[in-house]
Amino acid sequence: MPKEYVVIGLLALAGFLIGGVYSTWKTARGLAIVLIVLTLVSLGAALTWLL
Repeated sequence: MPKEYVVIGLLALAGFLIGGVYSTWKTARGLAIVLIVLTLVSLGAALTWLL
């Protein structure tokens, strides 16, 4: 599997998680903070995998 597919998948996952943060921020802030952390991990993994 080419590394570009993995990077695109991780970026798509980060986008999905950002959507979850946006939709849960007003009702469940604790869950939204967990999703923010997971988003940052996904973005960091994508950048690390790309390099």
